[in-house]
Amino acid sequence: MITDITIVGGGPAGAASAISLARSGLSVVLLEKARMPRDKYCGDGLTAGALRLLEHLELRPSALSSWQAASQVTIRSPKGRVVTYPFPSNAGRCAAVAERRQLDAALLALARDAGAEVYDDCASRGISLHPDRVEVRAEGLGVVSSRYVVAADGMWSPTRRMLGLSPPAYKGDWHAFRQYYRGMRPEASETLFVWFEPEILPGYVWSFPLPGRRANVGFGIWRGNRSTRGMNHLWRELIKRPHIAEALGAQAEPEDRHRAWPIPTRLGDLPLWAHRVLFCGDAGAVGDPMTGEGIGQALLSGMLAAGALISKGPFDIDGVRNAYLGRVDRHLKEDHRLARRLGKVMLSSTGIDLAMAISGITPFTRREFALWLFEDYPRALLFTPERWSFGYPPALPPGVSGSRRMPEAEAAASVAGQRLYFGR
Repeated sequence: MITDITIVGGGPAGAASAISLARSGLSVVLLEKARMPRDKYCGDGLTAGALRLLEHLELRPSALSSWQAASQVTIRSPKGRVVTYPFPSNAGRCAAVAERRQLDAALLALARDAGAEVYDDCASRGISLHPDRVEVRAEGLGVVSSRYVVAADGMWSPTRRMLGLSPPAYKGDWHAFRQYYRGMRPEASETLFVWFEPEILPGYVWSFPLPGRRANVGFGIWRGNRSTRGMNHLWRELIKRPHIAEALGAQAEPEDRHRAWPIPTRLGDLPLWAHRVLFCGDAGAVGDPMTGEGIGQALLSGMLAAGALISKGPFDIDGVRNAYLGRVDRHLKEDHRLARRLGKVMLSSTGIDLAMAISGITPFTRREFALWLFEDYPRALLFTPERWSFGYPPALPPGVSGSRRMPEAEAAASVAGQRLYFGR
């Protein structure tokens, strides 16, 4: 099989890249090892940055029965201080929750609608690099040849492993634990809960609402300062703590078994590029190092990879590499550096309590702090103002493609003469 671009992995990064590339007129083959839809172990939370990108990709929330918008977040400090932060009503939607089983399937449906050929239950079994192409051997499909490969195949990235680029003994930077609950108390149906418990800092416990009085409940720990052994026992102990049990409600009960997964946040340490292969999403370790969030970063990295391919064409391999790495530096690495600095506050019970005391003084400070937590625009405007135009809500970062409202410069690069034709 011959195509312009092969994408390995059908999560948010791979789907976003496929949508962007296919809408620009390129031929795309996407390989996903799982049979879709499938459960994906995740907190299911969507920040404002992720919501903005999903809107740009033209995903309709009404297509997801598990979609639940959140109106506020309630945070409890390690010392017991509780503050509720309402999301500003004039800043658009700041946070929502959607089960990954539905979200990922809906994004792949958009990729198919855009013209991408999507093959699920189709794992990649081998990859070979050539001067002018990359060949991927796909289970049940044969060899797929293309100018470039976008590797969006997750934390353990078979593509990275087959290329000999996997770091030894790397198990991710965060480790998370999740379980779906039903019978939640009414307040938990629209409120995001975050509990900072002293013994798991800078980690935290969460409850993210889903329709029908359901919720995604879990906790995450930073692997750098503790072992993941004993998380099962710790989970049973955490969920029984009075302040957590009260928030969930007396009728709350688990509807499935708990699931655990690693989260890579080592952007810059793992390779983002190898010959004609671009790594994005968890394969590029783009998750947020302060919170472990990864959906918005995955979407953005996939769209940045697509933008680099669209703008530089099939033959300028150095141009594609430099464009992708440059865009990741500009739109993801700066946020990573800032998140690492801010994350140091979460190491201290006193630091968290002080931040909550200051931010909870007035209704204004509570609304603005909620915006800081779930929207990257205020942080970016302060620390990297060159990334944004003035006005609110912000425009998408330059170089991000994906919707039919493509910037003129990118649209010009997608005309027939610039398509990444292979063997034609």
